[in-house]
Amino acid sequence: MKKNYVLDTNILLHDPRAIFKFEDNNVIIPIFCIEEVDQFKREGSERGRNARTIARLLDQLREEGGSLSAGVQLESGGTLRVAVPASRPELPSAIDKTAMDAAILQTAFDIREQSSGAPTIFVTMDTNLRIRADALGMVSENYENMRVESEQLDTGVFELEVDSGEVDAFFQEGRLAMKPPSDDHHRPLAPNVCILLRDRSNPSHTALGRYDAARKEVIALRVPRDGLMGVRPRNKEQSYALDLLLDENIRLVTLIGKAGTGKTLLALAAGLKRTVEDGVYTRMLVSRPVMPLGRDIGFLPGDVDEKLNPWMQPIFDNLEFLFSSGQRKGPRAYAELLDSGQIQVEPLTYIRGRSLPSQYMIVDEAQNLTPHEVKTIVTRSGDGTKIVLTGDPGQIDNPYVDSASNGLTIAADKFRGEKLAGHIVLSKGERSDLAEIAANLL
Repeated sequence: MKKNYVLDTNILLHDPRAIFKFEDNNVIIPIFCIEEVDQFKREGSERGRNARTIARLLDQLREEGGSLSAGVQLESGGTLRVAVPASRPELPSAIDKTAMDAAILQTAFDIREQSSGAPTIFVTMDTNLRIRADALGMVSENYENMRVESEQLDTGVFELEVDSGEVDAFFQEGRLAMKPPSDDHHRPLAPNVCILLRDRSNPSHTALGRYDAARKEVIALRVPRDGLMGVRPRNKEQSYALDLLLDENIRLVTLIGKAGTGKTLLALAAGLKRTVEDGVYTRMLVSRPVMPLGRDIGFLPGDVDEKLNPWMQPIFDNLEFLFSSGQRKGPRAYAELLDSGQIQVEPLTYIRGRSLPSQYMIVDEAQNLTPHEVKTIVTRSGDGTKIVLTGDPGQIDNPYVDSASNGLTIAADKFRGEKLAGHIVLSKGERSDLAEIAANLL
């Protein structure tokens, strides 16, 4: 029996093509959702673009398939229709969210009563609205397309037991050839997965490496013993991260970890090393998605740089720390690199349509990006560009994504198995003892 899926407005604004992802079932959009979508069509943000996209898709289906009120056929075998209630509820205001939510939910109940026993599911990303629907007896679900729960996400580290002689040989030769191992799910290890070699006869006898899928061997980490830019890795995850960040053959790196694990600092240190000292990249481009892909900064005084400064201050704090620890001293020693263009801090607002060749691009707080925004960023990379996405899925400020649907975790999961990508989860905080305790207890 076909099911009826009634979609909330936030589903359409999150993924306009969601209407095609319910297989051969009936997809129903309350007319009130169309009215809500219309409010956002003039925005320059991702939400505005999605509002315009869903409007175009519905209009195209109307022209090709007939009346939306009667229902149009979808390629999946299901149908799509816009539900208009027989009697419109009295709404205090068209922009009253509470009233609109009530009207959308009432439409779902009307459809259930008219469906002659067919299962009816209300789909919304609004947690409170799901609770209200459940309390009133309506089956409700979250939109599960492109979701990766944090416990399902690979840590990027695999422990491999070997003989004592193999660990010694690895230290001497810097590599260890072996048959392709498999993870706990019996899948071949992904390229660039980080390896902990452990002596099965002496568990404290270990070595750190990275799996090279092309050569089918574990290779030693290439991290300078004295660190870089005055920064040394303080744990094995940070050593793995630096190795991934310094390898120009790895074009996309995702670093995930709680506050204080060193994600941003390591990315900046590696970027400065490869850009300023080694000259592998022409520029280090740094940004944070405080106003990702179009969010307004117009209310702040000053020019673009002055508007960005409050949002980018954490980046400047890390740069000051790196330069005060490294060879270049002074509280603003990085200013000359900003003036010369070797370091550039730029809003993601202007990235659409650009091509970024030979650049080391760091996107901090990437957990606040949607999967489509991450796609927009990654597809801007030109020849020779490396992109580093850092963030903590537990600290999300964007109301349209959560710990399982944000662009950072989706990218880390989707790029698993790609030879141009690397991923690591940083678990231990190194900012300070107090910061680590606070991160764990509070």
